[in-house]
Amino acid sequence: MAPATTFPSSSAAERNAQQTAEFVRDGMLRNDRASRALGMEVTAIGPGTATVTMTVRDDMLNGHDICHGGLMTTLCDSAFAFACNAYNELTVASGFAIDIVAPARLGDVLTARCTEQAKAGRTGVYDVELSNQRGERLALFRGRSYTVRGKPAVAG
Repeated sequence: MAPATTFPSSSAAERNAQQTAEFVRDGMLRNDRASRALGMEVTAIGPGTATVTMTVRDDMLNGHDICHGGLMTTLCDSAFAFACNAYNELTVASGFAIDIVAPARLGDVLTARCTEQAKAGRTGVYDVELSNQRGERLALFRGRSYTVRGKPAVAG
């Protein structure tokens, strides 16, 4: 897990965009039991972007001895969640699609890099590229987001 960030003030008005993204990362991680249970780490965060990693464990393998596709999808979805909430506006997925192009195996360190493609009004589009420690592309994920008006992702 990335180290907690200390802010010069607790006032949201005094945080810049990067500090807001870090504040949201820390707050979301505290409450995100699923991501923590899977050993995910947010290794980078910024306005509309996030990078999240996860190491494939034995309990993540399916009957073919490869990482369960649902867990690869969960990693992408977590990166998507951190990226689209980085503005501290409560944002949820309205849908996503994923194409798995190669398997992940025991011990692989997976990296999901999410980048905002478009954000207008209350909707957004985000792309995630999932790769392993050798830089091999394993999946492409596109998420669509919906921002709830007037609610922060993390209070404070």
